[in-house]
Amino acid sequence: MAKKSFLRFLLPAIALLPATAWAAGSGVIGENLLWLALIILAARLFAPLAQRIGFPAVLGELLLGVLLGNLALLGVGLFASIARDPIIQFMAELGVVILLLQIGLETRLGDLVRVGARASLVGSLGIVLPFALGAFVAGPLLLPGLSANTYLFLGATLAATSVGITGRVFRDLGQLQMPEAQIVLGAAVIDDVLGLVILAVVSSLVQAGSVSLGEVSAIIAEAVLFLGGSIVIGRALAPTLLRWLARLDSSHSMLFSLILVSGLFLAWLAHSIGLAAIIGAFAAGLLFEPVFLKGFDTPRLVQEVEALIGDQVTPARQTAIRSVLERHSGHQHEHLVEPIGYFFVPVFFVLTGMQVDLRVLADPQVVAVALGISAAAIVGKIASGFVAGPGRNPWLVGWGMVPRGEVGLIFAMAGKGLGVIDDTLFSVIVIMVILTTLLTPPILTWLLQRKAR
Repeated sequence: MAKKSFLRFLLPAIALLPATAWAAGSGVIGENLLWLALIILAARLFAPLAQRIGFPAVLGELLLGVLLGNLALLGVGLFASIARDPIIQFMAELGVVILLLQIGLETRLGDLVRVGARASLVGSLGIVLPFALGAFVAGPLLLPGLSANTYLFLGATLAATSVGITGRVFRDLGQLQMPEAQIVLGAAVIDDVLGLVILAVVSSLVQAGSVSLGEVSAIIAEAVLFLGGSIVIGRALAPTLLRWLARLDSSHSMLFSLILVSGLFLAWLAHSIGLAAIIGAFAAGLLFEPVFLKGFDTPRLVQEVEALIGDQVTPARQTAIRSVLERHSGHQHEHLVEPIGYFFVPVFFVLTGMQVDLRVLADPQVVAVALGISAAAIVGKIASGFVAGPGRNPWLVGWGMVPRGEVGLIFAMAGKGLGVIDDTLFSVIVIMVILTTLLTPPILTWLLQRKAR
């Protein structure tokens, strides 16, 4: 009863805060502080509510964003400026970078290598099938009379995948180490590279009427060199660098700073060569294997434990205790980034939900076409899961590839900027993004829970 009374008091108070700040004319910085406070607090309230009814926390954050982004339909326009605010947008992008850094930290490169061939096959098929269905089947069938370039761009938007949403579901349920999750993560990297190739090819066709084989080769070469180079060079340098830094300062602050700097630097490097920043952040997380982290706080832990046990155990047992401490201290990097993730990651998912404009649902004809396009988008990705190999759950892998999220919207915006996607088609794509983004978390959660039983 006390909790219900508290919520009855808290929620109206939260609703009044924006009006109070607006009336006070608090300025851009003050408003952003308020928006962030509201997003983080409301996300913390919505996430456990979603979990209590059997849905993942990320769905609560997405639905919160949909709610805030569409309050203007009820005459409440106080939140309309959040989704367009460049500072909030930057923090949201930083949130997904932090999320992929966390996922990389919890992923072992050896596990990815073991599923590499299957992940490549899933990622390639997950690009080709939706693209073909959108550009040559669903597009011409449901939207007759449009240009070939328009159909190609529609296919490109269907080929996109947003790994952040799937990765968050696997991570929240503690299933990142399962083979299906590793296949999805590996396939998402392939998916991102091939998606960029398709976008570059289609954009070149629209702008110049032709595409250069050199351009396509350059994109693929840059992606392979970046991913391979960052992992090979980084893992070669990491042991020496980490040992040197541990001698300088073996505290948590040094390790935290090093992990964060690596994630931000590789995210910037990936973005600067035309790849998605999140791929760089994921690659940075793969650099910090536990074996590289011995020395950080381990001497201090060993000294404290040895001071407690003194001469009460044999030297052999002391050696065993030291080994256990070193092994567990090697996993501390996964937890160091957790608090900063609590701050930034919900901003990304709430802002993603706020991009959803429910007014596009007002036209029944647009909705009908969008449902057909969405079916093609879902079928194309799910079908890719059936090449994941024996012993793997194809539905888990397939649904893991389904969400389009912000990536689909980015592709659609590129087409709109080139003039090949009009407002109607953009609305169709937005509905497809809504459905694939909101359907995936609960379905993926249900599949994971069913597999666990």
